[in-house]
Amino acid sequence: MAAGYAELLRTRHAARLLVGTLVGRLPNGTAPIAIVLFTRAEGGSYSLAGALAAAYGVANAVGQPLLGRAVDLYGQPRVQLPAALVSALGMVWLALSGTGSVAVAYAAVVIAGLFTPPLEGGLRALWPSVLGSREERVHQAYAMDAVAQEVMFTVGPLLVTLFVAVWSPAGALLALNAIGVLGALSVVVSEPSRAWRSAPREAHWLGALRSRGLLALLGAFFFVGTALGSITVAGVAYADDHGGQAVYGWLMAALGLGALVGGVAYGARQWAGAPERRLRLLVALLAVCYLPLMLVPGPVAMTALAALAGVFLAPAIACAFIVVDRHAPAGTVTEAFSWLVTFFGVGAAIGTAAAGPAVELGGTAAGFGVASVGGAAALLVLMATQRVLAVAGRGRAVAGSGAASAPADVPAGQG
Repeated sequence: MAAGYAELLRTRHAARLLVGTLVGRLPNGTAPIAIVLFTRAEGGSYSLAGALAAAYGVANAVGQPLLGRAVDLYGQPRVQLPAALVSALGMVWLALSGTGSVAVAYAAVVIAGLFTPPLEGGLRALWPSVLGSREERVHQAYAMDAVAQEVMFTVGPLLVTLFVAVWSPAGALLALNAIGVLGALSVVVSEPSRAWRSAPREAHWLGALRSRGLLALLGAFFFVGTALGSITVAGVAYADDHGGQAVYGWLMAALGLGALVGGVAYGARQWAGAPERRLRLLVALLAVCYLPLMLVPGPVAMTALAALAGVFLAPAIACAFIVVDRHAPAGTVTEAFSWLVTFFGVGAAIGTAAAGPAVELGGTAAGFGVASVGGAAALLVLMATQRVLAVAGRGRAVAGSGAASAPADVPAGQG
């Protein structure tokens, strides 16, 4: 599979777009950790740290589909770069003003979250125009995308803790967002980003949300987000009792490393059958692997459990990309992927907000218990909506490849 990924990356523009998107998303991927550490360093409580991270997540969730729809309508450069600049300025405001004024802190994180550019959905919209019309190459790119994200989520926590150690939590916020703007700039000045146009879309105020299958998927990934969001705060509480910020960085990195390993293994073969059925199995395994975190053993064992908890995350995300592709209405590709980010982000925000009080009332194990509940709820949603998901929407052989590509029906067993 590594050879297959190498072949994809040798395609013109592919490596630049992948790396630029990952770098551009670094502020968003590390924001919950950076906000929690910054708030704690400023003397704020776990509840305030979780609430600020949750506010960022909610604002991000609101902004992603709105900006995604704007990208579908007006193109990538006119939306992505201005949004990246405004988002970075929000984090600069937080870093310079601190948490002395809670209202100002909330305003800063809301601005940063609301204007986070939809680079993730934008990249998935670009893959067909970069890789051509072979569906298996696009699906392979989705898997590579999920694996590459886990590299970011593995390195990101370590970068945050490194910046905090050598500079300060405020310095970490400033550095990460400066890097993020450079990544967004690299993407939007590329030829594929400048040339990309969305496929023709049916005028409908609901946009991508008129697909019942997409709604079912979004509901499930809301709870996957809840699980991951709660781990962000519960991990800080665990680290405070077992060695401090370094332990926290290793826990979060282990979670990402587990997902990286799982993603590589998942992408090592071609999968038969409908991806909707495969997704149910992956989410079931994900939910089971969250349960041992409630044991809260010593740091070495806990790091191993964090890695195990991440193993099925990247495969579930990669499979979800294909399900989005199969159920999203034509002409809404960036918006549909942005809705996935949104529901995931709202769930993560709820998870961070719930984990703070859970830790304060029931200890660290209770904080990780929120993750277990989230994983179980995600599986229940997929089980309850399997008939809806079994009816594939107007799948596209090359999703979002632009107005020149006509939609095509995808057989229900493909993926």
